[in-house]
Amino acid sequence: MKKIITLLFLLVNLGIVSSQSTIINSKKFSINKDTVKKAAKVAEKVVEPVAIAPDTVIVETGKFMFFKKDAHASYYHDKFNGKKTASGKRFDNKKLTAAHRKFPFGTKLRITNEANGKSVIVEVIDRGPFARGREIDLSKKAFMDIASNKSSGAVIVKIEELQK
Repeated sequence: MKKIITLLFLLVNLGIVSSQSTIINSKKFSINKDTVKKAAKVAEKVVEPVAIAPDTVIVETGKFMFFKKDAHASYYHDKFNGKKTASGKRFDNKKLTAAHRKFPFGTKLRITNEANGKSVIVEVIDRGPFARGREIDLSKKAFMDIASNKSSGAVIVKIEELQK
């Protein structure tokens, strides 16, 4: 009896799905010729793409405003690679990105390791960290660029916001 009910249920669902696809396919879209206006021809200028060397450093312009000193920073685990962030972007541990609880998405921050003075500019694309006592999560690339001890999982940093 269960097999018959299951089979009947599947057949009904199959009928519904196939009828919806035929309704969608049967609709024809047309454009009236009198409603289409011809655009004036514009001269096109071909712009050649400029290749940037992979070791080129892009310098952000603007003024950095101090936000916090003695902030505890950590980095994302590799298991988050390819996952969507809170901003909708895909996370990549090989890019210079960060997660912060308060800064708006797209905000550029300069993160400076207070122990060795190395700094990196990151973009906020996610919310977090959610561990108590941590202020910012960095991508692995950003963390390794400023860390003096590559095997550590956290570092004390200074956070500055880029004001344009």
